[in-house]
Amino acid sequence: MNNPFKVSLLAIISALAFHATANTQAVQVLEPQINYQQLLTQRQVVDDLIAQAVKIQNSLARVSNAGFTAKLPSNMESIAAILLEAYELEPYRVDFLFGAANANIYNGNTDKAIELYQKVLNVAPDDVKAHIYLTAWHRFKGNKAESDNHFKQLKNLAPPKAAELEDLFSIIDSVASQPISDKLDHKLPEQSAIITLGYALNPDGSMHDILIQRLEKTLEIANQNPHALIIVTGGVPQNNQTEGALMKQWLIDKGIDAKRIYADNYARSTVENALFSRYSLAKHHIKHAVLISSGSHVRRGRALFEIATLESGPKGIKIETVAALDKPLDELQKVSEKDLLGIYRDSLKTMGLPMFNSGALQD
Repeated sequence: MNNPFKVSLLAIISALAFHATANTQAVQVLEPQINYQQLLTQRQVVDDLIAQAVKIQNSLARVSNAGFTAKLPSNMESIAAILLEAYELEPYRVDFLFGAANANIYNGNTDKAIELYQKVLNVAPDDVKAHIYLTAWHRFKGNKAESDNHFKQLKNLAPPKAAELEDLFSIIDSVASQPISDKLDHKLPEQSAIITLGYALNPDGSMHDILIQRLEKTLEIANQNPHALIIVTGGVPQNNQTEGALMKQWLIDKGIDAKRIYADNYARSTVENALFSRYSLAKHHIKHAVLISSGSHVRRGRALFEIATLESGPKGIKIETVAALDKPLDELQKVSEKDLLGIYRDSLKTMGLPMFNSGALQD
């Protein structure tokens, strides 16, 4: 005698099988474009690729000048290639595309980066972050029509982000056109601060000559304005020393009261200089600040502090700059394309857009 439950179950299974067969063409998901089966498993391969990228990211090999201390360009080329290889395995992981695009930005290859941001939109046409990047980098390149088009889409998708980006562009335009001076020709008002940006220490933990030049300029202005708070910021350790601690001690040894000085010993970049030090400005209700760095770096520093304080305050703070000259003063008056690219790149990071956000590969 047939079991009615068994017959019913078989009928359901047959119906489901027929339904699945009839709809095989209804949806087609993206599949990996390379054969990975012989390489272990897909997940293991992707994890291994990200581990390779992290190892390169943590490499000690760096290139430095007075306004820029960063990974070697070849490091970023390798990271971009690795992330694109990972994307071929995982074509829905657009974070790999963002990372590869930003690595190309780091190397100054904005055309390739724009191509990769556009590829994100092929997957997610309404991706807010992709429209922000495309608005910004087309603007940097002078592609007004393309920039305006992406900004229009951004305003429809996320009006607050569009307004934030307009503020960022206003700040960038202001700093890009500012004259560079190595003097402060007026007394600072009350509730003022002097902000001095660090510079990578020598391997033995001693201060680089470029950093000492910045401190000498700081000392000059601190003596002219004995009421001003002093903020020194830099936290990349070398031989158990940090820039912030050494900068503070140098100023104390030159006669500056330690109670005037706040040392940030955590910032690893100009972006973090701004993000970590802004709360000392807010805590002391600073209304006017003088930012001191090398001449080729002060514009970027000012832009990042102004962007950072839009979020945290103090509201309405005025920031001016004084340069420790790393180039002749007349040569510094026109912002270079490389410096402007650095201003755009780090301004977007300060706005909250990470360079890398793929698993262990973080900023």
